[in-house]
Amino acid sequence: MHNILTDLTTRQSLHYGSREAISFRDRGTKQWVSMSWDSFHKQVIDFACALEIMGVEPQSMVNVFSANCAEILITDFACFRNRAIPVSLYATSSREQVEFIINDSGATMIMVGDQSQYNIVREVAANCPTLKTIVTFDDTIALDKDDKTTMRFSSMLKLGEAAGDASRETVNRRCASAVPEDIATLIYTSGTTGEPKGAILPHSCFDAAIAIHHKRLDTLSDKDRSLCFLPLSHIFEKAWTYYCLDFGIKVAINDNPKEIQTVIREIKPTCMCSVPRFWEKVYTAVQEKIAAMTGLKKIMVERALKIGSIRNLKYARVGRRAPWMIEAQYRFFDKRILSVMRKAIGINEGNIFPTAGAPLSANIVEFFHACGVNIVIGYGLSETTATVTCFPTVNYEIGTVGTPLPEIEVKIGADNEILVKAPTVMRGYYRRPEATAEAFTEDGWFRTGDAGRFDEKGALILTERIKDLFKTSNGKYIAPQAIESRLGEDKYIEQVAVIGDQRKYVTAIIIPAFEALKEYARRKKIAFRSIDELIQNNDIKKMIAERIERLQKGFANFEKIKRFTLLPKEFSIESGELTNTLKLRRPIINNRYAHEIEAMYC
Repeated sequence: MHNILTDLTTRQSLHYGSREAISFRDRGTKQWVSMSWDSFHKQVIDFACALEIMGVEPQSMVNVFSANCAEILITDFACFRNRAIPVSLYATSSREQVEFIINDSGATMIMVGDQSQYNIVREVAANCPTLKTIVTFDDTIALDKDDKTTMRFSSMLKLGEAAGDASRETVNRRCASAVPEDIATLIYTSGTTGEPKGAILPHSCFDAAIAIHHKRLDTLSDKDRSLCFLPLSHIFEKAWTYYCLDFGIKVAINDNPKEIQTVIREIKPTCMCSVPRFWEKVYTAVQEKIAAMTGLKKIMVERALKIGSIRNLKYARVGRRAPWMIEAQYRFFDKRILSVMRKAIGINEGNIFPTAGAPLSANIVEFFHACGVNIVIGYGLSETTATVTCFPTVNYEIGTVGTPLPEIEVKIGADNEILVKAPTVMRGYYRRPEATAEAFTEDGWFRTGDAGRFDEKGALILTERIKDLFKTSNGKYIAPQAIESRLGEDKYIEQVAVIGDQRKYVTAIIIPAFEALKEYARRKKIAFRSIDELIQNNDIKKMIAERIERLQKGFANFEKIKRFTLLPKEFSIESGELTNTLKLRRPIINNRYAHEIEAMYC
């Protein structure tokens, strides 16, 4: 039985030949460059030979520390041909995280993407006894004068290209002997508390995940094009991109997340996986434009959204044809208004847009479906090779995370914990037998750490991350993520951390969307000389308070935020307040802003 990933480029090169496999921006010119399947496969073969020549052995670890680029995929598939294990680090990882993962995985080689990543690895190399070689993806990285351990990626390709028969035969023999039980990769959890743990994902997990997704995602074809936006170190993007490549879907690689709004308009993807924050930002931008409209234009847009909601949510969602009058109106408004809105975002030719990683407000999901943007909400973890549940093509329920995929069993255990049993579940945590034992029930179900329930139609509803749940001093349980995702709809709110464990009432630390807030202040003629002065302004506080009150409609009184504090600086990965997957590190936030928190309870 072959592994899907081990010889993927061989199969696709034979099938597609000169057809585009991936595209990316040239580092020098910043122009988009296409790479055919034939070229992609050749580079994988050459790099696989270079890895063998440099001493990479089957089931040995190769770390990849870089922002998204084509070289990551070449490295991954070259490792698979050698039965080696590529292990990705987030491009934003700290010195401590890099040192920890190199040593924990026992990597002998690490790929780096830019100067800062090279510098970090050079700093920690003396503390990493297994590390022998650094490989730089970018030829312009300036190497230390005393560096005798680094090679250029381009030089590695030349080394592999010149490889003799012995090396090629070794790689071919390794590739042919690969088995599903081989470890494909370790995915290090981002660690909201404690050290990160490496989830062991064998090839069998990816084989199953790819086959399962082919069954569920029945609207996709090899005519689609995906934009690789999330980090390839994130299981969601990694598994999705492998799935797309196996399907023959063209993959455009975005190397800078900050430029996504420009890139998405250049690429016009028909599919792209993302996290809710992306859609929250798009939603607030669109809502702001609608709010600024007047007269007939505003009436037309509001009517278009109403008809879009009726047609797409009342009828198309459940697989029913809309009445001819609704369909006729929808076609009219879609051509003149909704398609223009989608084109402005860059997704007028959209197919599906899988979204997971955190809660996304039902209001936002409904809005985009009304616009004709097929956001497919899902749920998964690093430990489950990403997707556990997602919206089916029809009969999906807004407010849920969809239904379990084929071959994936889900049940609700003690404390409403979501439990999973599937061929996509990890083998365990690397070198962590105790943590592995804790992660599974006695009868083999994986404990997700998330609380949820099934609705009457079999769709999963997430209620909270169990460790994030807290209880007020009045004994009421609070699910902070539900409140935080609702506030994320607001254009003046960038980040929220809800507080209240063992407290009398719920409060929040809020990071405003500073540019939107400054624009509001200018419009209202509120004078300020600094961000600090702006967020202390009573009119600003009153405006935010009114918006919070409106956004909390529908929450129980004990769940509502009673007081809040505005901060002048965003939570960040660098400061340790966010994980690499942008989740809040609540213990650090509670500790760092203890003074501000206490002041809200005086």
